[in-house]
Amino acid sequence: MDRRTVLASLGAVAMASPLRAQEAPAWSAPVLDLHWHMRRAPEANIAHMDGAGVRQANLLTNGNAKETVGALQAQYPGRFPSWFAATDITKPEAEGLLTAAVKDGAIGFGEIKFPVAADGPELRRMYALAGELNVPILVHFQEVGHTPTEGTFSTGWKKFATILKAYPKTKFIGHADAFWANISADYAEADAYPTGPVQRGGITDKLLADYPNLFGDMSANSGNNGLSRDPEFTRDFLNRHQNKLMFGSDCNCSDGKGSNTERAAPRMRGKCVARETLTLLTVSSTPAVFRKLVWDNARQVLRIKA
Repeated sequence: MDRRTVLASLGAVAMASPLRAQEAPAWSAPVLDLHWHMRRAPEANIAHMDGAGVRQANLLTNGNAKETVGALQAQYPGRFPSWFAATDITKPEAEGLLTAAVKDGAIGFGEIKFPVAADGPELRRMYALAGELNVPILVHFQEVGHTPTEGTFSTGWKKFATILKAYPKTKFIGHADAFWANISADYAEADAYPTGPVQRGGITDKLLADYPNLFGDMSANSGNNGLSRDPEFTRDFLNRHQNKLMFGSDCNCSDGKGSNTERAAPRMRGKCVARETLTLLTVSSTPAVFRKLVWDNARQVLRIKA
């Protein structure tokens, strides 16, 4: 598939959006959503998954959610095979809480999103603990605030090679603005969601290639934006890192069709992030690579049994 074919495919996808908004999509492989923030109403989780054509979801929770997750798993057998735990990592009790959560069934930490440095003491404690417990840690990297008061999170992505070297037993899952903006070598922390052609040699591309303990979470507007901006680059990027990238949605819509997205990033209002990214992955990869990206890789990294 050459660049012209990819561009034509993306155009066809855009024209087909109204139809897709009404029909439950059937993807070429089963889909596991790595990045799903558990919703309070059990049926709300299923409504989005079914609307977007997602078979399973890894739940992101706060604290030790053993009982809540257990009830949801019992109500919907097979739909929620795994869950991650998160807490305020600046608190001294964070390590004890996360350790207890893993003993009670959590298989990872995340989403870890706090206004600290990526190489600071708070996150270093979490990296070491994740390695000790042999669970992955999903971190939100953001260098530019979305609003004047929001702030930044896990800053210093460009220097993250030092962390990957220091914690070789820890499995890191990169996510959010800085992770995806840095697929381009010219990213200068001026815009959360840069557009236009990708300049080859970005730090994220290099780190994924050089460090076996780093993986990528393709969720949210950040992942979709990064993968949408340069179709030719995206095709090569997905092929090059086909064993390191995992689909996630981190979607605001209520039904898997784009409803109730007033709080989403402007480019995603009226759209379902899951549908948009799965469509993008479909036209940018082969069926074999697509299956890895949306199913096989996450199940392997999270060690989900068949």
